[in-house]
Amino acid sequence: MPKIDIRRPHQLSIAEARAVVDQVAARMHEKLGIDGQWQGDTLRFSRPGVSGTIAVSSDAIQVNAELGLMLSPLKGMVEQEIRRKLDEHFA
Repeated sequence: MPKIDIRRPHQLSIAEARAVVDQVAARMHEKLGIDGQWQGDTLRFSRPGVSGTIAVSSDAIQVNAELGLMLSPLKGMVEQEIRRKLDEHFA
């Protein structure tokens, strides 16, 4: 299965970074039906065809995702959209 692994540095507090990730997670749920749940400072998300984590640390956001067979051909587009959102919120 195709994997996406992106790390983006940030200069926010952990609480501020988590708040941004919460906003992004709400949009993912609204647009794509992806559900997420916090475990410590890591948001675990899943829906049929994709699962992964968004980990928040004091200096970086780490996004890991695994795409199912149906989304495999869209890996480049999905990765590009994740990078765009990270740039938008953490640049």
